[in-house]
Amino acid sequence: MTALFALATSLLYGLADFGGGLLTRRIPALTVVVASQTIAVVVLGVIVVATGGWTEWGPQLWFAVAAGLLGPVAMLAFYKALAIGPMSVVSPLASVGVVVPVAVGLFLGERPGVPQFAGLTVAIVGIVLAGGPELRGAPVQRQAILLTLLAAFGFGAVLALIAEASSNLTGLFLALFVQRVTNVAAGGTALFVSVKRGGAALPEGTGLRLIWAALPALAFVGLADVAANGTYSIAAQNGPITLAAVLSSTYPVITALAARAVLKERLRGVQAAGAGLALVGTVLLAS
Repeated sequence: MTALFALATSLLYGLADFGGGLLTRRIPALTVVVASQTIAVVVLGVIVVATGGWTEWGPQLWFAVAAGLLGPVAMLAFYKALAIGPMSVVSPLASVGVVVPVAVGLFLGERPGVPQFAGLTVAIVGIVLAGGPELRGAPVQRQAILLTLLAAFGFGAVLALIAEASSNLTGLFLALFVQRVTNVAAGGTALFVSVKRGGAALPEGTGLRLIWAALPALAFVGLADVAANGTYSIAAQNGPITLAAVLSSTYPVITALAARAVLKERLRGVQAAGAGLALVGTVLLAS
């Protein structure tokens, strides 16, 4: 069950990242984040009311609030790093955030066997390589590296926090709702500040018409991201956190394959090698 839900998380994260990447080519990144998460808030609100999830209110929801605050910070740091540094360095480096939930699992006393430790190592190397790191070229700015590491820590911390925010399914719906409300509040504040400083909230020329036309895609990105958080929480609660974290973090493979299928982008040799290593690591972890 843990492996199944963790791999579902990887699929959902990979598709959400791919969809979000396509949207940010036409719509400001902050607007994509706020709009997609607002749709998720509405859907989750309906689910919480329908399932009676509000009865699960308790102090554990502070973990969801923390995850909701860290998420936009990590995303903004990631986008800023992409703006000033090469994507071929930033993207794979950001995936090393997997070490945060893995460290949490080890701290809590999980002790994987030799095949699992080998799987952890192989899969993490594969995850980084699947992003297509640039092995040659101009030096990368120190600020880009620091921002990417901040994003990686944030992404990993969100996984660890959301797993602690609930203990059952209805509680998980409420935790995800609280997380997304916090996401929208934090992201909306950042968008407001950006606009006050002269940034754009809407695409030039097309404006709201493009946002309206993109609603289905925005809904997919927001709901896929929510579903990924949910499946990861279920995976982490029903098995070793180390297993759930690493299998969930193989999503760069999914993103690369989606780009190959939809955009006809060719996989670089290092990406193909990374995908293969991630698959080998997955088999070892699930053994």
